[in-house]
Formats: sequence, C-alpha cells, structure tokens
Amino acid sequence: MRLPVRRRLAAMTKTADVVIIGGGVQGCSIAYNLAKRGCKNVVLFEKGYLASGGTGRCGAGVRHQFGTEVNCRLAIENIKSFEHLNEELGYDGDVEFEQGGYLLIAYSEGQLTQFKKNVALQRSLGIDSYILTPQEVAEVVPALNLEGVLGASYCPRDGHLNPFHTTQAYANAAERLGARIHTYTEVTGIKTKDGRVTGVATDKGEVETRVVINAAGGHGAVIGKMAGLDIPMYSERHQILVTEPVEHILDPMVLCFDDGTYWKQTPHGSFLMGIGDPREKKGLETRSSWQFLREMAQKITRHMPVLGKVRVVRQWAGLYDITPDSQVILGPTPIEGFYLDVGWSGHGFQFAPSVGRVMAEMVLGQEPFIDVDVLGHDRFARGALIPEPACV
Repeated sequence: MRLPVRRRLAAMTKTADVVIIGGGVQGCSIAYNLAKRGCKNVVLFEKGYLASGGTGRCGAGVRHQFGTEVNCRLAIENIKSFEHLNEELGYDGDVEFEQGGYLLIAYSEGQLTQFKKNVALQRSLGIDSYILTPQEVAEVVPALNLEGVLGASYCPRDGHLNPFHTTQAYANAAERLGARIHTYTEVTGIKTKDGRVTGVATDKGEVETRVVINAAGGHGAVIGKMAGLDIPMYSERHQILVTEPVEHILDPMVLCFDDGTYWKQTPHGSFLMGIGDPREKKGLETRSSWQFLREMAQKITRHMPVLGKVRVVRQWAGLYDITPDSQVILGPTPIEGFYLDVGWSGHGFQFAPSVGRVMAEMVLGQEPFIDVDVLGHDRFARGALIPEPACV
C-alpha cells in the first residue's frame, strides 16, 4: 500500500493564534477543529512527516469498551465520527474504517468480573456491548484456541482504521480551512514570560503566540520541560509486527489481558499484532528486537494456531506516553496559554475525533461538549486519579 506522505513544506509564519506541537492524529484533529470554529491562524509543527510518531506505529483499533465513564462518553462520539469521517473531512482517499467489532478475552475470574463491570457501565450509557460465553466467542472468532478462555466482552460497532490516511484526512481538511502545517520542523524551545506563553522556537525560526498545545505523544514530557513544566508521565517502547496477506479469517480486533497481546486482520489480509510488555524500560527507544519477534510468535500461535506458518513481513516499535492512572492529561496548565493533550497510555489514536473538538473548544473559551475536567493536569496534585481498567 502506498502511504500518503506530506512533501510540501509550508512557508514559515511569524505569528500564530495557536501553535500545536505534534503532527499525529491528535494534533491534526485539533488543528482541524480549531479552524472549523473560525480560528484560522493555527500553526502545527511536526519534526518528521505526519503520523511518523505514535500514530503511524499504533495498532489503530477503535472501541467503545472502556471502564471509566469519561472514556466511554468520548468513545461514543469517536465511533460516530469515524463512521462518516471520509465525508466529514472531504477526503478523496479512504480512512478504511472496518467495523468488525472488538473482542476482549478473559482468562481469569478477575478479568471476567472486571469486564462485566465495564459492560454494565457501557450499557448504562447506551453502548451495545455484551459479555460472551466461550461458545459465543468461538462463533465470533472460529480460529481462536478456546483453552483457558472463560468469556469475553464484545461490541460489534468497534473496529479499526488506517492511521496514515486518518491523519492525512484531518491535515488536508485543516489546511483547506486555513491552518498551516510545517513538517520536518522541530520545536527547540517554548518562550514564556511572567508565567505565560509568548512564543515557540524551531530549527527553522521563531513564532510569536500566546497559546501552545502539547500533542507530542511520547515526547510530550520533553516538550513540557521546554515550558518549565514537569508532566507526570513517561515513555515506553511497544512493538508490533505485520504478516503477509492471507485469506480473511478474522473480523474483530482481539485483545488479551492475560498476556498483553492484541491482533487484527487488515482489509488487505495482513495480520497486525503486538504486545504490551510491562518489563519494557522507560525511555525513547524505538528500535525493534528479535526477542519481541520470538515472543510474539509464541503467543499468537497459542491463541490462533492457524497462523503458525504465516510469514512475517516486517516489525517496528513506537512509544506509549504513560501516566500514573493510564489516562490522558487534557487542558490548561499552571503556565498560562500552555495546554496538554498527552499521556494517552496506548489508546490515543482512537480519541482524535472527540478530543480534537474538546481541545478546540477549551482553547477558544467555549464549554467543551463533553466534560473532561477529571482528566486535568491538577488531578495528580489532588490525588484524584481515575485509573482506566481497560488498558493493555
């Protein structure tokens, strides 16, 4: 598949109403939503190509099935938007949204009990999710090895997208509305005076601005320090591989809380799979390893023996930006004009539609259409963490 790559560099500007740092799907969605609401002087800086960070390296699953109310409410809006995203953004490509469902497998009574709590919350909010028996799991994924499976949670409207096309769609729409995107432009500093933002320095020049949004993913803490803010988060390597295309045998995205594995079959027939490994060292390392390849092969063939002879095409690594409660940090900070959209802990791609809108509304002084105050930067100082139980 030929991936969209931005080659044209926008002319550097000297002033901006809002500067966004990070050209992943979150940053591009924020740019689009700001421009859509009339904020035309929006500038986005990305040090590589669009989606070159966590967005382009993720599993790209999207789901309703979370265990906190705020995430469920945001997820409802995400799915609604993804179902019509090509039309909304006027994209001449295809974001490739496939709604084959999302299956979360339980191998212990504790996991199944948590899934039941999650589903009760989801259904109370109007989400059409279910608890499945092992026999029902076999109907959804016939190729799955049921040994040890006690049940699962499932929502048929969940699915997965193409992260590159999704990001490009937001970027194209943002630029049509007047936003300016500077790729291959690295932010080197954030200027402040008397406790407020005054500008941004890059390797290609400086921009005066009174508002900066940090959407830098795994490098979010580095950007925070440029503004003099310590953000309670760390980065951690997560690895993924993709196989050769095979005949279609899997509809849903599958997530296993027992060993941290997740996998899906893309529209083109390839299997994409990864592992959340708590043994990973904290840091910015993005080289992939042969140990991952061996461990992934061992685990996936236990879950789906039919994949035993499928050949691997390539593997890669990306960064999770992780907070103490595995929840994003959204909104203003003690530094006036400095906003955060970081700490997604592995599930940020799928929240781009709802959070792009929420962040735009915050910055423009409007009431966010979904209340996300519980996700604010101040929750850590207050000891008001809200752990998300549905993360791998």
